[in-house]
Amino acid sequence: MKEKRAARDQRAERARFEALAHVVAEPLHRYLLRRADPDQVDDVLSDTLLVLWRRIEDVPGLEPEAESKRTAPAGHFPDPDAVLPWCYGVARGCLANARRAERRRRSLLERLTWTAGTASTATGVARSDADHSHLHAALAQLRPLEREILLLWAYEELTPSRIAEVTGLSANAVSIRLHRAKKKLAARLERKTGPRPGHETDEGTGIRTVTGTGTRKGRSSR
Repeated sequence: MKEKRAARDQRAERARFEALAHVVAEPLHRYLLRRADPDQVDDVLSDTLLVLWRRIEDVPGLEPEAESKRTAPAGHFPDPDAVLPWCYGVARGCLANARRAERRRRSLLERLTWTAGTASTATGVARSDADHSHLHAALAQLRPLEREILLLWAYEELTPSRIAEVTGLSANAVSIRLHRAKKKLAARLERKTGPRPGHETDEGTGIRTVTGTGTRKGRSSR
């Protein structure tokens, strides 16, 4: 008996959501088109509808006893004027979350690219997903703990002392591992991107050769 009642409740809840989605999906899509980047619209709309599904009981103007059939009659659809303002608020919050996530993603890419010593290409890397493959590959080659510390520093913008609280290490150990991780990342990215045109660096000897001008500074090679 309880199982049948639970199944009925689930069907009724799904029907209520489908009736709500029928009314609000298109207005929410237009709302987001006017405010979000085109490539964000579908994802934010999906997030919004997911929140509406999870909080179906909180939607004002949506009667609990509305329809139990998948295709409800027109009279069973909720009043748009009653439900849309609240749904717009949900969409606004989901869009704000998406924008924060995008800003943090770009901040991560810019900070890691700057760390790798390729600041001249930071803007392009931050704007184009096609350019991220070298960065992701370099991060994947780090040890798990080094990668976690580096991402906590770059993505969450935590200080070594805060990272120590997350990882259980001492602040000094975090600082050392962070320094090593940044150096490793920089070296791996430099191998992927190559030296700057006209310059060759011999690491460990202090020799930098500039094409066409000979050797400047450092020990002479024998």
